[in-house]
Amino acid sequence: MSFDIDAYRIRQEPYYQPAGNEITLFERAYERRLPMVLKGPTGCGKTRFIEYMAWKLGKPLITIACNEDMSASDLVGRYLLDETGTKWHDGPLTHAVRHGAICYLDEIVEARQDTTVVIHPLTDARRFLPLDKRGEVVHAHEDFQLVVSYNPGYQSRSKDMKASTRQRFAALNFDYPDASLEASIVATEAGVDREVADALVAIAHRSRALKNRGLDEGVSTRMLIYAAQLIASGVTPAESCDMTMADALTDDPQIAMALQGFVAAQFPRDAAQAEVVARRA
Repeated sequence: MSFDIDAYRIRQEPYYQPAGNEITLFERAYERRLPMVLKGPTGCGKTRFIEYMAWKLGKPLITIACNEDMSASDLVGRYLLDETGTKWHDGPLTHAVRHGAICYLDEIVEARQDTTVVIHPLTDARRFLPLDKRGEVVHAHEDFQLVVSYNPGYQSRSKDMKASTRQRFAALNFDYPDASLEASIVATEAGVDREVADALVAIAHRSRALKNRGLDEGVSTRMLIYAAQLIASGVTPAESCDMTMADALTDDPQIAMALQGFVAAQFPRDAAQAEVVARRA
């Protein structure tokens, strides 16, 4: 079965609002095919950014969600049995290398370190991928670029990129947008009034002050969009925030109550809702 690289092209422009000059910097890095690492907290727009850049550059994008069970074979490929016998099947990284896609390894530090070393020959002047099981060396297509992401604030306690891997990449730092831009993003993405978006962003900013004080992460831009989408569908603001923030972020009743207090300051609950929250606490 032939591989259709065009299936990985992004046909419609993803919505993305720049917070700085990250678009120009990435374009200059792509001109040199520099491997890139996108660093920043969960839900701040790293994946949306690479989708937008793939669209803007007109390049296919192959995304791989890394996890601790991922093996090198999951990246490069393996021999599989079919009705005609044993046949080699390229993995997603190999497809990207052969066909000139941008390959995006999302949350790379979640993968085992003995797995990620397979990318090393692709991140220096060699630009090739050895397929040891096949006895083949795949030289990267001229359009190929490797991009990885991770969350340094969350991962630093348990996992981090090895120095031998980190120094192979140029980096872009991401963070949550400033309040005005973040509210604009939430309003546009979810189709809610700016007043609602401003209130949601205010909740997020207060929650982020609890990072490392009971929360691993504060409310992300992605969570704000989820809450706004529920509000737009008719769910009350308080219940929407409970679903996407207080109940989603923590199992600690004290932290949940603090988050619900942030919500109540922006979206007062009626008596019935307040009674339900009190019983749950």
